[in-house]
Amino acid sequence: MYRILLVDDEILVRDAIRENIDWGAMDCQLVGDCENGRQAMEFVTEHPVDIVLTDICMPYMDGMELSKFLHEKYPDIFIVIFSGFGEFEYAQKAIQYGVSEYLLKPVTAMELREVIGRVKEKIDEKRGAREQMDSLLRTSEDYRDNALMIRSGAIEGLVSCTRDIQESLYQLERLGIHLDAQSYKVAILDLDAYSQLFQIEADQRQESQLMTFVLFNISDEIVSRENAGIAYQEGSSRVCVLFTGEKNKEFESRIQAVCKEIQEKAGEAIGMGVSVGIGGWVRSLTELHFSHEQAQKGIECRYLLGGNLLINMEDEKEQESGLSIQVFLEDLAEGMKTGEWNLVQSNLDQIVQLIQKARVGKTRACGYLQQIIRTIGLCLGSVTGDHKKELKQRESLQAKIPEQRTFQEAVTLVEEYAKKSFEELQMMNSSSGHRQAALAMDYIKTRYMQPDLNLNQICSYLNISTSYFSTIFKELTGETFIEVLGRLRIEKAMELLESTTLKNYEIAEKVGFADPHYFGICFKKMTGKTPTEYAREKRR
Repeated sequence: MYRILLVDDEILVRDAIRENIDWGAMDCQLVGDCENGRQAMEFVTEHPVDIVLTDICMPYMDGMELSKFLHEKYPDIFIVIFSGFGEFEYAQKAIQYGVSEYLLKPVTAMELREVIGRVKEKIDEKRGAREQMDSLLRTSEDYRDNALMIRSGAIEGLVSCTRDIQESLYQLERLGIHLDAQSYKVAILDLDAYSQLFQIEADQRQESQLMTFVLFNISDEIVSRENAGIAYQEGSSRVCVLFTGEKNKEFESRIQAVCKEIQEKAGEAIGMGVSVGIGGWVRSLTELHFSHEQAQKGIECRYLLGGNLLINMEDEKEQESGLSIQVFLEDLAEGMKTGEWNLVQSNLDQIVQLIQKARVGKTRACGYLQQIIRTIGLCLGSVTGDHKKELKQRESLQAKIPEQRTFQEAVTLVEEYAKKSFEELQMMNSSSGHRQAALAMDYIKTRYMQPDLNLNQICSYLNISTSYFSTIFKELTGETFIEVLGRLRIEKAMELLESTTLKNYEIAEKVGFADPHYFGICFKKMTGKTPTEYAREKRR
């Protein structure tokens, strides 16, 4: 029996609908009728209702407000809206409130019966899905109390080394499970929907345990059929497979095929992506944790490569230690300065591909992206002259990089920043004065270590007068040539004091000071400390 509530401020409409429909023949019951949304709201709080038939325009609380209330407080109630011709487009906006059907007034008995029939099908479908979910949940609850839980706990303790090996083996032998094999390998299967890849709702999190049990059943069935090893649950949110057999190409291919089949069947059954990380081979049970750790590294590649991942760490090469992006950063900066977007884009793409190929962890991947942001920001700051603003913008963006759920989302932020900065540089460089000042900044940065670097040299390089140069340079940077040169030399000296053990006079010479004593005076004026004090503080 389907319980229906009718809401309309016109009593004649309510009477007509109530009297012209054979509710019993439709397996329905008209449990009440109200003349406005406020009355309907009070009614549903005290009586069970399956379907609400409501007009839009009513006093006190209209149909839209009622739909919003029902959607938020009673999401299981299905809503059907009546609307006049002029209100129909407005009524369609109610889709955000879960409205199931719309009827254009005047409503005929035949139309209403057809709509109610469709809504009943939706209710049946929802009830069926809920019953199926409840059935799985009951099965899941039974599972916790039977041998499967003991099996999973014993193998998990064996793999993670959190239990005595003999104790775990004894428990498994009592279940008729013997793990004697030439080699072992661990695979981890993780549901993408409950990882950091996706933003999930609270009710979805509650489903994770149930969905993991479904994944376990699928894995257990396929692994058992193939006689390839044994599946077990790791905690309440992950499934693992302990493969047992002979280390050879044939069995390696079978493992890959088994994991692929589990991935596909799970996707069909629960509509979610599953990522699989397969660890390397080990010879003894005491080494299982090494294979598990490798499989975990494979799962972590999901940040770089996206979901529904299947990665066998036997096929991966250690590449992290040799990864360097400095050459690409230099070419990228050159493209920003010369206005060649293709050069910028190609180097961005190459850096991203290098990071993905190296399979670095999230922290390192984010660090490389932050280097790109710093390079772009310095290019921008050299033209705008507003170093504080550029630094604040850059730091804000760098802080957002680790917050992104996937590497691709972080890369998108970097690409957007690069494009925006490139366009800003192009606009500024269209002004000859800005371009000349930017060229001067580049000239200073590449020659600051020359003690005899002076204003006349730069003006000769740019082929402009010293007075004109001083004007445009001050407008762009907010500083004079001497101030910029001095600041840059001291900043470079600070870097050397922090990262080397060079003596003060050696650093003075490297950054363009011919007189070490004068270097000390300038350094203290800018930093408030002598070079020796600064070095002692930073080298602790």
